[in-house]
Order: sequence, then C-alpha cells, then structure tokens
Amino acid sequence: MKITSLLSAALILLWTGVACADDVRYNFDKTANFSSYKTYKLVPMKNAQKLDSLREKQLTDTIDAELAMKGLTKTDSDNADLYIGYQAGVDKDKEFTTYTDWGYGPGWYGGGWYGAGGGVTTGETSTIYVGQLVVDINDAKTHTLVWRGIVSKTIDVTAKPEKQQKNLTKAVAKLFKNFPPPPQKSK
Repeated sequence: MKITSLLSAALILLWTGVACADDVRYNFDKTANFSSYKTYKLVPMKNAQKLDSLREKQLTDTIDAELAMKGLTKTDSDNADLYIGYQAGVDKDKEFTTYTDWGYGPGWYGGGWYGAGGGVTTGETSTIYVGQLVVDINDAKTHTLVWRGIVSKTIDVTAKPEKQQKNLTKAVAKLFKNFPPPPQKSK
C-alpha cells in the first residue's frame, strides 16, 4: 500500500513538473554557416505586438546576455552579420507575419538596412499565444531566416516582477540552448 501511494505521488509530481515546463521549439537552416556569425543587431518585427518599455528592456537585456554567452557581439550597425527580431504574446493571441526575404522596399526597419526601391517580400503567418516568445534570426547578407525559436510560458503579466524576470531568464536560456546548432557532419 505504501509503495503504491509513493509511486502515485511521484507520478503526480513528475506530471506537474512536465506540465509546468517551458515548451521550446526551434528550427534552422542546415546550410547556414553559424560559425561565421560574430555580430548581431536587434530589429523590430513588422506587425509585432508592442511591449511596454519595462518588459522590452527586460527582454532585450536577457536576449543580449544569452547571446553574449554564445560569443556574439551586439552592434547598432547595419553591417551586422545577423538581424534578430523577436516578439512576445502578452495580452492576447496574435497572428503575425515574419519576413524571410525582404527584397528592396519598406519593411522591418523602414528604409534602414535595405534601402529603397521596389521588390517582393515573402513571409509566413502563424499565431503567437499569450506567454510565448518568438525569436527569428536572419542572415543579414542573404536576407534569409537561418534560425527560429519559440518558447512558451515565458511571460506571465500577473506574476510578481522578480518571478517574471526569473521566468524570462530561464526561458531565454532554454530557447538559446540549441543556438547555434551543432555543425553539420560531413558525409
């Protein structure tokens, strides 16, 4: 009887831990040379839900700290190796479009890094749910998406500030655990 009770309690604790865990998903371009990337610039994502200035600073500081541990250097220069866009679902479910091939024309940085002129822009639409953080990493030279990560249960606006920061730090660390991906093995 005691063994059954202990086993039941252990299974409940295990299930609770799994249910509360951050769900992390990522994908990447297997042809990208991640070892060549040294610098990055944070850029706003078009049509992304805006965060309040406090959350924005917490999020960018947390992303910057994690990328610094990965050996990347932040720059404000348009000559960065990577452009990193992010958005978080804070208030409600939100559909968004992320651009993977900007061409030439108005877009992410409104006349910033890719100038003016005409061109075709492609993208994909998906839904970002409350509490999710989406990070897109784009090769600045080829204007292609090379890595995308999504982590859920990141932002809880009802939690105390200390808990919010703790959750954010933990979630961003889990998200970037798989960045950069390991080099592809030669065949």
